[in-house]
Order: sequence, then structure tokens, then C-alpha cells
Amino acid sequence: MVSNNSGNFNNGNISFNRNGTMNNVHSVEKAMLKFQQLAKDAQSNGDPVLQQNYLQHADHYLRRFNELNERKEGFNEKSKASNSNLTQNEIKQNDKDLQQTNN
Repeated sequence: MVSNNSGNFNNGNISFNRNGTMNNVHSVEKAMLKFQQLAKDAQSNGDPVLQQNYLQHADHYLRRFNELNERKEGFNEKSKASNSNLTQNEIKQNDKDLQQTNN
């Protein structure tokens, strides 16, 4: 018998683990679409309270989705700028090397 004080005790609620899904654009988008569909289903079943609940959840995931996309775009812009600077530095170095070999 497993006691409540044991480290191996699992009451079923502990097993919920996000595994970083709130940082994964695809998971967030999937959850957003799921709640939008649930809201449509609740509306067709005539339950405006449940519909509003699902719409609020979908709105939360939409905000998170937009935030992740903005972060991704910012990262891509930084990466492009750093690659551009690297390329310009390589060109300057190659020019210096050519000048030294010509002298």
C-alpha cells in the first residue's frame, strides 16, 4: 500500500504537465482553434455562458499566439542583422587580405 507521504503517490491531478506547450506556437494555435470550435458548438447548442467562456479561453491563446509570433519575428530580424554584419565584416577582411597580398 502506498501512503500519502510517499514520493511515489499520484492522485491523478499531478499527471497534468504542459511540457512547454505555452511556448510552442503550433500547440498554442491548436488550443486556440479548439476553443473557437468549442465556442461555436456551445452557440449551436444554445448555451451563451459556455460560449463566452470558450471565447475567453480562445482570446487568451490568441494573445499568446501573437506574442510568440512577435518574439519569433524579432529573433529572425536579429539573426538577419547579425548575419548581415558578419558578411560585411568578411568582405572587409577579404579586402584587407587582398590589399596585403598586392603590396
